[in-house]
Amino acid sequence: MIDVTAAAQHSFTVNLSILFGELPLLERPAAAAAAGFTAAELWWPFGEEHAPSEAEQDALRKAFTDAGVQLTGLNFLDDLSKGARGTVSVPAERERFRANVPVAAGLASSLGTRALNALYGNRVEGADPAGQDALALENLALAARAAHEIGAVLLIEALNAPESPDYPLVSAAAAVEVVDKVNAATGLGNAKFLCDLYHLAKNGEDLAAVIDTYADRFGHVQIADNPGRNEPGTGGLDFEDLFARLTAAGYTGRIGLEYRPSTGVSADSFEWLPRELRPSR
Repeated sequence: MIDVTAAAQHSFTVNLSILFGELPLLERPAAAAAAGFTAAELWWPFGEEHAPSEAEQDALRKAFTDAGVQLTGLNFLDDLSKGARGTVSVPAERERFRANVPVAAGLASSLGTRALNALYGNRVEGADPAGQDALALENLALAARAAHEIGAVLLIEALNAPESPDYPLVSAAAAVEVVDKVNAATGLGNAKFLCDLYHLAKNGEDLAAVIDTYADRFGHVQIADNPGRNEPGTGGLDFEDLFARLTAAGYTGRIGLEYRPSTGVSADSFEWLPRELRPSR
């Protein structure tokens, strides 16, 4: 186990798009509850459907409410199911993304979700990068306004270059630059940096320096060990130090567990986190 003192300063949420993936989606909130968690987050849960039916949305809502699990974070249309890395900057997905914004915001509002993540999207062969960036800013401003209307923050995430070579935001600085542009465009100040320590570590960034430099911009933190993207304790990251640094930097938000269980059995991957620290506070 990691040091309880370091972890005890934080509140955790479990990503049900990657953990408990061995179960059908609608069974995962109950499984998370059985493991002691009361908060969870999701990538876009409807695959390529940018506007799922009310029945599909109601089934998801019921799964969370019946389990007593709070959905704390949700992606806008991300197309991860087909290997994409978001739709925000992709010209061919302009209309799908914009149609998805009120759907995702409405679903989030109905579940009390206060964080919406908009993955930037890959560079498209033959498309002008500057044009993609201009489209992204328009779409992110639209998303930030929709998030603001439900009292939520808009998250902008850096991924890692080895696994996402066509994704342009592969450093903390690049993601924060987009955050600043969105806030300047809207004047709302609700765009925040989603600091995924696994992605940044895989990019070779100095995690301590990222925390010290950008903690005031963090809207959410996610973790997995590196290498492997498995639970803490399976790789080389010093989570005791990272948790302590987050506390020292004044980060009081949740930490999302976004890792693959090393044994393939999610329920067995939480031994590093004492059960009394799993409920969200």
